[in-house]
Amino acid sequence: MRNATWPWARRSRRSRRPTLSTISRILSTAAKTTCVVKRWIITSTMPAEKPIVSALIVSFNVKPLLLKCLEAFYGHADVPVEAVVVDNASTDGSAAAVASEFPKAVVLAQQRNLGFGRANNVGLERCQGRFVLLLNPDVTVNPQALGRMADFLITRPDAAVVGPRLLFPDGRLDPEARRSFPVPSTLFYRTVGLSRLFPRSRVFGRHNMGHLSETEVHEIDAGSAACMMVRMAALDRVGFFDPRYFMFGEDLDLCYRLKLGGWKVFYLPSASAIHHKGAATKQAESKMLYERHRAMWAYHSKHHANDISAFANGLVWAQIWGRWAASAMRQTVGQGRRPSP
Repeated sequence: MRNATWPWARRSRRSRRPTLSTISRILSTAAKTTCVVKRWIITSTMPAEKPIVSALIVSFNVKPLLLKCLEAFYGHADVPVEAVVVDNASTDGSAAAVASEFPKAVVLAQQRNLGFGRANNVGLERCQGRFVLLLNPDVTVNPQALGRMADFLITRPDAAVVGPRLLFPDGRLDPEARRSFPVPSTLFYRTVGLSRLFPRSRVFGRHNMGHLSETEVHEIDAGSAACMMVRMAALDRVGFFDPRYFMFGEDLDLCYRLKLGGWKVFYLPSASAIHHKGAATKQAESKMLYERHRAMWAYHSKHHANDISAFANGLVWAQIWGRWAASAMRQTVGQGRRPSP
């Protein structure tokens, strides 16, 4: 009778042992719960009037850019806001400068460089806003951008993320403002140069979605954490950034998990920002190049490796690290050709 009532009672003793996937799910759920509880404890002791948007900025030795970023953020704020700055052990006085010039900003000075994802997680536990604007210090938001992104998320309860029209200083669209999730085929097109030759192709240029209009709203796979607004309730559901990514790839991984959770990601061209790209990562170009390719492999290993054969995984590994080796060689040769100061 017991076996007829409870189907799992018929399973063998061995089958009752938790699998690695079950343990992983339990640990993931525990981590999410811990983040939510910690943030509730912190924010419950704060004033009742909360901001609609929390800007979360992670910085490392970019004081002039950081101050300019905050000036634009506060100057163009058309909704109630707060700014949370996580300083990754800068040595240029960034934390003190922010505290002095922007006393309303929350400054979380770290004792060591935590990396981008882990530092954002520290800041997310402190953010009070209904929405969080992930913002690089080398990005300046344009007027009305904050209000338009917040309004979009308010009117689209199915949306977890909205990204602006992210522009370079010369007016060109930053291709990372709208991306599809990387899969082996798109990696191949990028490695052999087909995506560069045919950037507007629906097939070859799919990674950066060059076939879509730059001036229309689109649902996309992923935006760029250089500047994108995220619904805090969605983060509470799927968890914060995966700390295994030191820099690069965290935003793709987060958007992928949000999509799996049933949320949507959008590109909103009526909101815009200027990205002085690379200015925040020039201090260690060779390390950043390595971290970018390490993130590619980490993303593939986490989300796609189990879906293809070992041989195919080997090809992906060779593409990623072969691409890194070629780029590192070009970088070294280029540095050797630079004139001496």
